[in-house]
Amino acid sequence: MKHEEALKRLKNAEGHLHGVVRMVEQGAYCIDVIHQIQAVQASLGQVSAMILNGHLNSCVTTAIRSESEAERERVLQEILDVFQTANK
Repeated sequence: MKHEEALKRLKNAEGHLHGVVRMVEQGAYCIDVIHQIQAVQASLGQVSAMILNGHLNSCVTTAIRSESEAERERVLQEILDVFQTANK
């Protein structure tokens, strides 16, 4: 994962979020605000997927190749925990 690309996308989402705050402060039409919130959520979801992909291709791959069963179990549990938290 390229940290620069993730930061670029996060700053873009941050800008969108500030825009949503302004919309609410100015009393924008509710549906327009909801559409913008959904755009921020989608953007964050893309960054999350990008970071997860990088993690799977680096940390998880290294742990799985490790001789340490505890390390393999740990990274697999981390991934499971991420998905369980996302689905709450």
